[in-house]
Amino acid sequence: MRGNRFRPARRRFLGWLGALGAAAALPLPFPAHGRAAPITCPIPSTGECLPVVGMGSWLTFDVGDDPQALAQRVAVVRTFFAHGGALIDSSPMYGSSEATLGYCLRHVDNAQALFAATKVWTAGRRPGLEQMARSRALWGVPRFDLMQVHNLVDWRTHLESLRAMKAEGRIRYLGVTTSHGRRHGLLEQLLDGETLDFVQLTYNLADREADRRLLPLAAERGVAVIVNRPFQRGGLFDRVHGQPLPGWAAEIDCANWAQFFLKFAVSHPAVTCVIPATSRVDHMRENMGALYGRLPDADMRRRMLMHFQSL
Repeated sequence: MRGNRFRPARRRFLGWLGALGAAAALPLPFPAHGRAAPITCPIPSTGECLPVVGMGSWLTFDVGDDPQALAQRVAVVRTFFAHGGALIDSSPMYGSSEATLGYCLRHVDNAQALFAATKVWTAGRRPGLEQMARSRALWGVPRFDLMQVHNLVDWRTHLESLRAMKAEGRIRYLGVTTSHGRRHGLLEQLLDGETLDFVQLTYNLADREADRRLLPLAAERGVAVIVNRPFQRGGLFDRVHGQPLPGWAAEIDCANWAQFFLKFAVSHPAVTCVIPATSRVDHMRENMGALYGRLPDADMRRRMLMHFQSL
């Protein structure tokens, strides 16, 4: 089980890779072990611990001013915090998602643990600074915990701005993102040559390209990793549709496929946090179940992968 763990040393990490071989008050869907302490992972650059399951907002929070949809998203956010969540991730690219999150944060009373993460997604220094200021106003936060360069757009310009903002205390951490398995070559260069607190990338049971170089390099460089698209936009659920969860999943306290998928991602030694997105309270409760109980070791991860590939 990984709880409040320290980043593994490079030797242990490489040894592990070799072994691997290439409504908020409702009870959580936990197995019999019950609700214990949430699993956390330290941010390598500071040692600050984050719950390993966060929340994304792509597509799911782009609801405009629809009152019913906004009320539903408030319930989702309230459930997230009630069950131990902290990191919420968004972007100006996600339509009205940032405005929706700001609305939700104003209408919940349990957001004290919020770790606010968003992105800059434009070209040019001044447009970037203006966009980040707008994002802060939409969220209604005094500062962002993490600001990321979205899909590496004009990354040189924005990293310079983010370093200045961090030095001034206007953000706490900085990073860069990719998605859909794109720009891995450039991300590798940045990991190797830039000082970053976080990287965000795609990783799941079907998309494991990051295993080959990016995840080991992030661990070596002491960079926190946020995993996006952990369900492959629902593709993993399509793959297991109609298939029962294997009985041995109880050995890692999985009660459903969502927890199976999330625990595979967050159990990688280089991964700090995974950010599934949902618009439903019941799905949020299922997701947050992965924040508790036991995590798979290298042998169990291999078993999970083989089972998934057999379906």
